[in-house]
Amino acid sequence: MSPKQGARATEVAVVWVRGDELVDQYSSLMHTGVPIPPFIERLTGISNRMLETANPAATVMRELAERQPPCPLIAHNVGFDAQFWRDEMLRADCPDHAEPARLCTVKLARRLYPQAANCKLGTLAAFHALQPQGRAHRALADAMTTALLWLQMRQDIVHHLGGELGGAPVTFALADRLQALPFAQWPRAARAHAKSLALGEILL
Repeated sequence: MSPKQGARATEVAVVWVRGDELVDQYSSLMHTGVPIPPFIERLTGISNRMLETANPAATVMRELAERQPPCPLIAHNVGFDAQFWRDEMLRADCPDHAEPARLCTVKLARRLYPQAANCKLGTLAAFHALQPQGRAHRALADAMTTALLWLQMRQDIVHHLGGELGGAPVTFALADRLQALPFAQWPRAARAHAKSLALGEILL
């Protein structure tokens, strides 16, 4: 199930995070003319009839592109979402937004929470007692839950690496580095991150 196989997005939602705050959100159904498979309708509750009155996908993606300048994309299993994001942005003639830097909360969770039963979004939300945001597999509910999980992850990274960070913030760039490393290598990466930020402040 991918754009290469002819699949299209049915719904999109974005929650913008700045620091420790959720600062904006957007969600919309998207009409593409491609029928929804029965499995997806059962999973999401989105029917073909619901999409008949939805805005065209290109209109929705252009509204998103105009809402905010290009920024990093954080998603749960980001590789899956990113292929649809790229395809729809290119179809909408928004190439500047098609290839954002991206971070996968699944990869981070595998390293941060080995004690969790699995790394499904619902499992991790329950693990952290995050407040339910709506029906699972609907775009805004999943985006909100992922945003809350990202904020929780930043706190937990500080908990594990506070001494190594020396007060330096947990940025997207650091988390991007950590998601690719075994947990045992995180302290070294945190020290390098803190050093680079300190040198940057000195240079400024």
